[in-house]
Amino acid sequence: MGEVNLTDVRKEYEDVVAVEGMDLTINDGEFVTLVGPSGCGKSTTLETISGLTTPTSGTIEIADRDVTDKPPKDRNIAMVFQNIALFPHMTVYENISFGLRLRNFDQEEIDRRVENAVEIVQLEGMLDRSPDELSGGQQQRVGIARAIVREPDVFLMDEPLANLDAKLRVSMRTEIQRLQKELGITSVYVTHDQEEAMTMSDRIAIINDGELQQCSPPLECYNRPVNTFVAQFIGSPSMNMFDGSVDNETLDVTDFSVEFDAVDVPLQHNDPVTIGIRPEDIYLASDTDDIAHPSRPVTVTVDVLEPIGDQTYAYLLAGDDEETELLMSLDPDKDVSERDEIDVVFSRDDVHVFDGATGEAITHSLVDTAAVANDVAIEGEA
Repeated sequence: MGEVNLTDVRKEYEDVVAVEGMDLTINDGEFVTLVGPSGCGKSTTLETISGLTTPTSGTIEIADRDVTDKPPKDRNIAMVFQNIALFPHMTVYENISFGLRLRNFDQEEIDRRVENAVEIVQLEGMLDRSPDELSGGQQQRVGIARAIVREPDVFLMDEPLANLDAKLRVSMRTEIQRLQKELGITSVYVTHDQEEAMTMSDRIAIINDGELQQCSPPLECYNRPVNTFVAQFIGSPSMNMFDGSVDNETLDVTDFSVEFDAVDVPLQHNDPVTIGIRPEDIYLASDTDDIAHPSRPVTVTVDVLEPIGDQTYAYLLAGDDEETELLMSLDPDKDVSERDEIDVVFSRDDVHVFDGATGEAITHSLVDTAAVANDVAIEGEA
């Protein structure tokens, strides 16, 4: 069993709190990514799991053993770092087997483990090469193989792909996913790259200022963020955010308003709110047939268009003074030009509302869910 449990873990450096009250359970065989902005505490959290850093308070358990005060060698973990740190004077075989030889494993067992690891990471025929004869991706595979031969309870990976070029990063993250599923080893992965987090993880643990904000499957973090930080951090480009207030059955911001179904949405008159709308949930008013519950049209001016291939990002300005900015995602074949005045609508099923004071999520839809369920049932009968 490779379950990892962090209970009220705190790490403090003099007057700086790097990790605050971290409660996190990583299930056996699960792939969990710690993600957040630079300095948020994700690497420090990983270091407390590994034993490279001792927490100021709290407990850490690996495979039902309290390892809070145990050194790394007694935790049955294996780490893969951003800096691969291969020994340049050793062959691939010697690099992979180094830890086993250091622990005085017999030669037959060393050969068995190395052969198995090399087959898994597809490095057959390269055991006699030196690191400088390998590509960056192959060197990273040697680092992973060196971790595999440990046969650990837990893999810990600290931005292992950060030094690779963009194409190789995509290839290697696919390899890491395949390996993790094949080996079934509990894995904790640190990255600042949310695309890596979204594509690789069973769950994402989003950290900010040392505190865990949300730990959920990737799409749940995307579709149901627990607060404004998660809403803006997850998703590229970021979610549009607008401060406003509740006016009877509408949400009012400076230059537009969005109506909601009072029956089902827990909002009270005059409540301060923050409204979140993702770029892909903004549509041209002429495309309302594509939306189940569109808002009233909002007139905007197209400021800048950014074609990126399969879609075009349109930066929009709303209001008489064009001070309110929105970003929408358009199909590249839409006939829209810069400085055009157009009408757009929002998908009310996908509008997020957060408490204006605390930033905590209130609702992720402005539509009566009972009515939606009834609409679906009627469509099914038809």
